[in-house]
Amino acid sequence: MQDNTKTRRKPNIRISQSDHARLSALASTVAVRNPEASDELLAELERARIVADGSVSADTVQMGSSVTFKPDTGDAKTVTLVFPGDADISAGKVSILTPIGTALIGLPAGQSIMWTARDGRRHELLVLAVNQPAPEGDGADRLAPASPTITASV
Repeated sequence: MQDNTKTRRKPNIRISQSDHARLSALASTVAVRNPEASDELLAELERARIVADGSVSADTVQMGSSVTFKPDTGDAKTVTLVFPGDADISAGKVSILTPIGTALIGLPAGQSIMWTARDGRRHELLVLAVNQPAPEGDGADRLAPASPTITASV
């Protein structure tokens, strides 16, 4: 009989078409200088369910999301998932090309995942909450009154 404790199946993830396209291009661009990060990101993109833009639920980690998660190594942390050029760990902005950034993409609140750090150690994290950035410059806030917000409990 096989021991499945070490090879837990990764959870289902959902990624929008535009995030998938941008992340695929990013993975291809960095493949030569950072093959490990590229391979990890491509593996996540391959297993993701790709959905239409706007069809990813608000409690699912997307590019630009602020994510509060509980790592197995300590207290809850809040970070924003960004592209490499915007990464700034002191400001809580984590690159999608880091192991933890790649692990977070597409996860909904309440979901956990096992991931491998750069030093080879395996870790687990649990997504506690996800907040999406406000849309930029669409002008909708000037054209229509705000609609009520619905929050889901986890």
